[in-house]
Amino acid sequence: MKTLLLLATTSLYAQDINKLVDEMTPKLIEMRRDFHIHPELSNKEARTGQVIAARLKELGFDEIKTNVAGHGVIGIIKGGKPGPVVAWRTDMDALPIDESESKLPYKSVNKGVKHACGHDAHMTVALGVAELFSKIKKDLPGTVKFIFQPAEEGVSDAEYFGAALMIREGALQNPRPQAIFAFHVSPMVDAGKIGFARGPLLASADSVDITIKGKKAHGATPHDGTDALVSAAQCVNMLQTIHSRRISTMQPSVLTIGTINGGDRGNIIADTVKMEGTLRTFNEQTREEYRTYVKQTLAGCTAINGGDYKVDWVQPSYPVTVNPAEVVNAALPSIERIVGKAGVIETAPQMGGEDFSLFQKEIPGAMFWLGIRNEAKGITGGLHTTDFDIDEAALPVGVKTAAAILMDYLTSSKPALR
Repeated sequence: MKTLLLLATTSLYAQDINKLVDEMTPKLIEMRRDFHIHPELSNKEARTGQVIAARLKELGFDEIKTNVAGHGVIGIIKGGKPGPVVAWRTDMDALPIDESESKLPYKSVNKGVKHACGHDAHMTVALGVAELFSKIKKDLPGTVKFIFQPAEEGVSDAEYFGAALMIREGALQNPRPQAIFAFHVSPMVDAGKIGFARGPLLASADSVDITIKGKKAHGATPHDGTDALVSAAQCVNMLQTIHSRRISTMQPSVLTIGTINGGDRGNIIADTVKMEGTLRTFNEQTREEYRTYVKQTLAGCTAINGGDYKVDWVQPSYPVTVNPAEVVNAALPSIERIVGKAGVIETAPQMGGEDFSLFQKEIPGAMFWLGIRNEAKGITGGLHTTDFDIDEAALPVGVKTAAAILMDYLTSSKPALR
């Protein structure tokens, strides 16, 4: 086993790739902090896209496509040696979370918006790999497509967005990658380590809108109406029994009702209640069973009270993020060479969702966890929280590991990788 980062039998052996990345670290930290200071919400990533495109231009990329699926960017670098095409995907958007009370020197200047899911780190790692490959371009055996995707966190006013829209607009064409890889930061994995899972990594993510219908009446004469609030309360409770009584106990799942709104005032029987929820599963059959059982449950608990219901599964939704075992197994030696065997952590599937799964529906691909936790520094905040942060020591680890995965893919002749 070679000790250098890359396996190709080229002049790359004469270069200390690890040193190149280590020298890049101050720049990586600067880039990540710039992204963090200037976060932008889904489909509003105008500055972010401009910064990325400008950087790829500086690096001399062969092709740069901007405004893909909104503010997305695609950068293509063609190596000096023949080889396959492989893609690396990263997301760009931030979350509607306020960071104004933070004491960090690089806190967000956009009130009410924060990179609380690590997309600032994802973009930084991708740009770090892009810079590294631009320096060794003549020895690069094949083509690497960098996909910077907007709107991973989702928007409610567009039929298609994020990965779905990028695919519709040809992100996986001209040229078509034979595989795609990605990182997602994890506050459950220590910085310097990489997490992986064979099979399901993240759950499907479906949104559901429910309307409970009744009949208005005076609050003093409820028998003259049909109380939609009472039906809604019973429905919320009954929906929880789908998991506990109708779904196989071997299949993890969760259906959460997150909002409930209805009624006009305290002395009027409510005729309409609206609820919003989310469904998470690791199995497509379970996912489809839920749709049937939700409908049956709502029909039953509203009929008892003489009411009615309407249920809408909001599109688009995210399927299960599934890492094919053969793709993961082929990439693990690359990862181990960077962080060591002790630095590679097998993780259980998580109930979060990711639209990277839509890319995986099109071509083979795998997502890995980039560890960013550091208890000694107090960096333990969860994703999508006000105190989320990353240990920036993870950035060069991410660049080295991503570069190893991509280069080993380009130089491998293993059928599992093709």
